[in-house]
Amino acid sequence: MPDLSRRAALGAATGAALVAGVARASDAVAQGAPTAPLPMRGNEGADILGPRNLAREAQNPDIVSPPNTDAGTLPNLRFSFADSHQRIEPGGWARQVTARELPVSKSIAGVNMRLKSNVVRELHWHKEAEWSYMLAGRARITAVDADGNFFIDDVGPGDLWYFPSGIPHSIQGIGDEGCEFLLVFDSGDFSEDSTFLLTDWFAHTPKDVLAKNFALPASAFDNIPKKELYIFPAPAPGATVAADTPQGAGKVPESFSHRMLAQDPFRFPGGTVRITDSKVFKASKTIAAALVEVEPGGIRELHWHPNTDEWQYYIEGTGRMTVFASQSSARTFDFAAGDVGYVPFAQGHYIENTGSTTLRFLEMFRSDHYADISARQWLALTPHALVQAHLNLPAGAVEGFPTAKTVVIKG
Repeated sequence: MPDLSRRAALGAATGAALVAGVARASDAVAQGAPTAPLPMRGNEGADILGPRNLAREAQNPDIVSPPNTDAGTLPNLRFSFADSHQRIEPGGWARQVTARELPVSKSIAGVNMRLKSNVVRELHWHKEAEWSYMLAGRARITAVDADGNFFIDDVGPGDLWYFPSGIPHSIQGIGDEGCEFLLVFDSGDFSEDSTFLLTDWFAHTPKDVLAKNFALPASAFDNIPKKELYIFPAPAPGATVAADTPQGAGKVPESFSHRMLAQDPFRFPGGTVRITDSKVFKASKTIAAALVEVEPGGIRELHWHPNTDEWQYYIEGTGRMTVFASQSSARTFDFAAGDVGYVPFAQGHYIENTGSTTLRFLEMFRSDHYADISARQWLALTPHALVQAHLNLPAGAVEGFPTAKTVVIKG
């Protein structure tokens, strides 16, 4: 076939494939597949003629058709654990969102992990501090500090733990279903694959050295694992914490666990907030957190954080967030359960519940304390004539702003 004829045939085939793709997208919508927005606002924009990922677009309507208040070029501030590599191991799995998956996330990284009943995340330690929120099930955690003090506890949904950098620890799923949890590390460059593991260390230490260190014959180490175990089934732990506590072990001076849901929340007409930082969880020196619940139609008020970046994890419901980055730049993102959001230092934002159920998410900060600035409180405490000169609001509007923070506002 001459080159000209071949190119014409290929062009025709490509055109036919595009038409077929558009037809398939239209058919999918007609057959009940997720309906997705179009990049249109009134008479602006246009429909999409080429191939479409309808399910993806339906999850991100404010990316496809952003509010007309969005402008400029902000980096991506959203990544879903559903898009992360799943490391599957005997009895469990792990996946992570770090600066490699979400490049803007410089200060914090996150890991989502599942352990079946009796399965262990093996004895290990990290360069980074580890903070955790229990999502489901139960786990037994252990640690030893630099002074030889021992820690052990059983944790369940809504409980936290915090292990400072370098502190060796373990996690074991208990009960019928084991557990699932979120881990948060105080560096965006963290990698779950670079953990210091007991089995990996011993596999790379000469047996005669192990023998000298532990006062055992070298043959005692003939059957140690030849590579890391990482996540693996193990014998069931003792029936109680006391059964697994070494006799005569000293206790760590500050507990490495905390019952977040046992805290009395701050209640607002639109939802609740629980704040957990080193004031109430004394061991947690580098991670502060807030658990926020927003009722349908409500918003986590316009605010910013004056101390550090914000890393978010969405537990339940759906929402959207617009981030204002100065220089006339703003961008809106949509979130669902399992998603991670990020707000760079001091950038203004809100989070709105866009669903019909409670929106529940964690705000986390690389800091020993939680701090935020409320836009309503700021303006309420500023001379009203000055605020009015800026905003030209209706008469009396500024006087109605509350002087106390209303962290969650009713819709």
